[in-house]
Amino acid sequence: MANAKASLNLQALPTSPSPAQSLSSEAVLDALKMILIGAPLNDVLRSVALLIEAHTEGVVCSIFLLDEDGQHLRYAAAPKLSDEYRVATDDVCIGPQVGSCGAAAYLRQPVFVSDVLLHPHFANFRDLIVRTGLRASWSSPIMSHDGRVLGTFGMFYREVREPGSDEIQLIDYASRIAGIAIESKRAEEKLRQDERELRQLINFLPQHVLVLDREGSLLQANRMMLDYNGRTLEEMQGPGTDERHMRDLHPDDLERARSERRSGLASGVPFEIEKRMRGKDGRYRWFLFRYNPLLNEQGRVARWFATATDIEDRKQTEQSVRNENVALREQIDRDSMFEDIVGSSEALRKVLRQVGKVAHSDSTVLILGETGTGKELIARAIHKRSNRGERAFIGVNCAAIPASLIASELFGHEKGAFTGATQRRLGRFESANGGTIFLDEVGDLPPEIQIALLRVLQEREIERVGSNRPIPVDVRVLAATHCDLNALVAEGKFRQDLLYRLNVVPIEMPSLRDRALDIPLLVDYFIDRFGKKAGKKFRTIDRKTLKLFQAYGWPGNVRELQNVIERAVILSDGDTFSVDETWLKREPTQVASPRVALNGALLRQEKEMIEAALAESHGRISGPTGAAANLGLPTRTLDSKIKRLGINKYRFKVPQAS
Repeated sequence: MANAKASLNLQALPTSPSPAQSLSSEAVLDALKMILIGAPLNDVLRSVALLIEAHTEGVVCSIFLLDEDGQHLRYAAAPKLSDEYRVATDDVCIGPQVGSCGAAAYLRQPVFVSDVLLHPHFANFRDLIVRTGLRASWSSPIMSHDGRVLGTFGMFYREVREPGSDEIQLIDYASRIAGIAIESKRAEEKLRQDERELRQLINFLPQHVLVLDREGSLLQANRMMLDYNGRTLEEMQGPGTDERHMRDLHPDDLERARSERRSGLASGVPFEIEKRMRGKDGRYRWFLFRYNPLLNEQGRVARWFATATDIEDRKQTEQSVRNENVALREQIDRDSMFEDIVGSSEALRKVLRQVGKVAHSDSTVLILGETGTGKELIARAIHKRSNRGERAFIGVNCAAIPASLIASELFGHEKGAFTGATQRRLGRFESANGGTIFLDEVGDLPPEIQIALLRVLQEREIERVGSNRPIPVDVRVLAATHCDLNALVAEGKFRQDLLYRLNVVPIEMPSLRDRALDIPLLVDYFIDRFGKKAGKKFRTIDRKTLKLFQAYGWPGNVRELQNVIERAVILSDGDTFSVDETWLKREPTQVASPRVALNGALLRQEKEMIEAALAESHGRISGPTGAAANLGLPTRTLDSKIKRLGINKYRFKVPQAS
């Protein structure tokens, strides 16, 4: 007898009452409820079969699932069939000639056989058919939503008959319900398996892993976290979890960590916290906590995933390096002049008062003064007393770097930016990020670098040579020069807008001539310092030497005094310190403008001489034709005298032709 096949259309429901309609209204809902409440798959399929049998007189149902290999059917449910039937039909290979269920799975469409006893495809089951009394077989493949065969649904009658439309629709409904149940249960099992594998993977991670709700309460923790705390997950999830967690933190980290965690959770974006956490052994270790949010479809935080990486070794190394740096800094402070600003004169005390006021701000400072007056010492003193004192202090002598390399030195360069740039290099500004950069001899900067420096001061960002990508920098700028920047501006050698940016807080270092009272203190300090280095001890200072020091003009200022004393310590014999008088010969140019106290008529004479020199040089102070060169004076000294005598140097300038 030929196979009868029907093409089913779920939309074409019968209009008259039928078993299928009764099933779709009440029984289908009952079956779906079982699926939703999470009943075992075999129980759901058995209930589906029983529902069909209850709504169709004389029918016997069976449901098979297709194996993972896609070639064999395995028994899943047949409530009214004997164990013999179940054993005989289990593990049947699908194919076009293996009964209606095997054929339906193979052909992927319903198969209807009016009399299975006479059909050749049921020859292997003839004895079983005779014993069970089954005659008509109507089978339909159970399909997934994406078109895969999940199994077969069969309806058997004990009489020969042709399929009716009600039965066709009924088996289609039943197949769809079975498909929903199978896919649902397999999805659940897949999810459970994924969860098991994920938990196992998380437990293998060498980090502490936590899952938190949107408020930060603990939902899950991996094995490493539980082992470190010595608690079970239930204990960590119980009431007061947050407070217990906070009690496990180091007291010094408590308030900071609480505040950072609260603000981080409120932000809804990834954040990090470094904090010390107590383990079950009672000892604290440093951990880096990284928090990452999981967002729902509305973009709101649904969960927080946190990892805690043990950074105790890194912290110990940092502390060791920090201790070494502190010791090194203390040694440097003892062995160098970084903080050894020696003197008690009013001129020096005025400078130190300015340092105390400006140090705690981030304002740019311009330090002026002759060569050797200690401008870098003042810059370091400002940095050390500032909020950046623990960060880098980078000094750059702008006059000592070739013009072709100064851009790369200050701002860095990219690989291939120029010949010899074989790799990326960070400039001094990036190295000083967070700290202070000291630009000594800033008046010697080339014009193009002046423009770049102006951008740094205005925009707080740089560009490496060979790149057009701006890089933000947080650097405090201190600058120094022995030049008259106003004169350089007048000569077109220095940008006026850059001068305004640098000259926020000017500090003028007095020359050693203006603080002659400090010379005995400086002499004692340098003798002690260089004597210890040379292994010598001096009990007295030759009186003639001290008078010589006080009478000398010190054009090189403190640096010259330092060098003379170091030389004398090396060359002196015995325990009396003395210097060779020939070391301090006055320069011939000093005769033209003797450095003596002027008052009355001498002051007027000095003013007239300076005004005459300014008139001759058309108001120019520096340079080979400037007034300072004509008078034989250092530029800074002349500028100081002009201010002291109240001379208006600008009235001597010749207007430029337009």
